[in-house]
Amino acid sequence: MTSSEQPRAPLRILRLIASPNGQASESFKLSQHILLGLTVQAGRRGIQVTDFDLNDLAPVDAGYAQALANLGGSVAAAQDGTLNRSDELIGQLQACDLLLIATPMHNYSVPAPLKVWIDHVVRVGITFLSTAAGKVGTVVDRPVYVAVASGGYISGPNARQPDFLRPYLSAVLATIGLKQVNYFTLEGTARGAEFLQAARAAAQAEVQGFFAASSKPLPQGQHA
Repeated sequence: MTSSEQPRAPLRILRLIASPNGQASESFKLSQHILLGLTVQAGRRGIQVTDFDLNDLAPVDAGYAQALANLGGSVAAAQDGTLNRSDELIGQLQACDLLLIATPMHNYSVPAPLKVWIDHVVRVGITFLSTAAGKVGTVVDRPVYVAVASGGYISGPNARQPDFLRPYLSAVLATIGLKQVNYFTLEGTARGAEFLQAARAAAQAEVQGFFAASSKPLPQGQHA
């Protein structure tokens, strides 16, 4: 670096942890490998990770619902409830350069804690606008990486169950403007130790292969 060059800010990563097993979960462990790939990609710039465990996040309340139903009116009465928390979560999302989600699949779709976060941040008039042409996201696009752990198989010839998680998550994130969504899956976690070891190896190889082949530049850290 020359004396005229300014050091670049670290890549700001917001990691959402959706499993009740927290850091012991397979989805969290898989997200660690994604972080390793991002660290290598970031190089001297480095990364700055903010972990947010979604399991203690309260669902939206009546004040939140009433405020959204009355966008033109006063929302002061709702500011002490989850509407204020929604503002904080949206600000946290907008401040990151990259979103990383570590989640299990529950009953073919996203688990309840992740759905609660979605309800907080997918908010009419704030993160998307309703127009005559449909919903238009207002969040500046940035990469999203999703580490998914599932008890059964949801990909390839061995898939024997529906997968509503990935289509739903892609659609709801696109609603607010996030369209660069990359999925990595660790499948068959409920089939015993031998299958689990093989699943871990396959998932880690998928992550390594992705970052080895990736030529996309990392975000520049200019998100509001």
